[in-house]
Amino acid sequence: MRASDAERERVAEVLREAVAEGRLDMEEFDQRLDAVYKARTHGELEPLVRDLPVPGTGVPAAVSAASSGVPASWAGRIGGPATSRGGFAFWGGFGRKGTWTVGRRFTGFAMMGGGEIDLREARFEERDTVIRCFAIMGGIAVTVPPGLDVNVKGVGFMGGFGDLTTQSTEPVAPDSPRVTITGFALMGGVGVERKITRAEKQRLKEARKQEKLAKKAEAERKELG
Repeated sequence: MRASDAERERVAEVLREAVAEGRLDMEEFDQRLDAVYKARTHGELEPLVRDLPVPGTGVPAAVSAASSGVPASWAGRIGGPATSRGGFAFWGGFGRKGTWTVGRRFTGFAMMGGGEIDLREARFEERDTVIRCFAIMGGIAVTVPPGLDVNVKGVGFMGGFGDLTTQSTEPVAPDSPRVTITGFALMGGVGVERKITRAEKQRLKEARKQEKLAKKAEAERKELG
């Protein structure tokens, strides 16, 4: 399968963490990093991280982990030092997305500006996480993946604190982190919703396509007797 720019960057992040942890020396890091940006397929990326763990965990960064940017299980996404504990926007914006580690207490503030907190590929410092969002004449969007245990408790005054996570019918994963999203919105808004990643959406689309082709081929074989 062809590799995307985002997947190459995620593998590069695994290599950077490996250098920081002393698993690779600079010479080998430079060689592997050069190969990452020249890679065109997942098969070319896999050998570059096969002997390395996903950053902050002991989970091997095999093809599935390297291509998605996170370990396959929720347990592998809990633990490790936080890379961010807050975001601030005043007449501007802030964003936390991709592969990052959420602090056990994270505070987002947006005044006459906007913020984006994307947990779909994030890891968590601890299993219990509290995200506090404060929006004043601004907005903060929180995106969570299917299966994540989320409890929304925020309040809006002349604004809104919306929870769209309840629209999902997918059950909460038993080993999921527990995330509480709270805060206050004044003449602004905070919205929490579930979405799958673009890569996962593409994978599901391709799977449905292959299923249709398989059914069509089976029907044609039956017609030919």
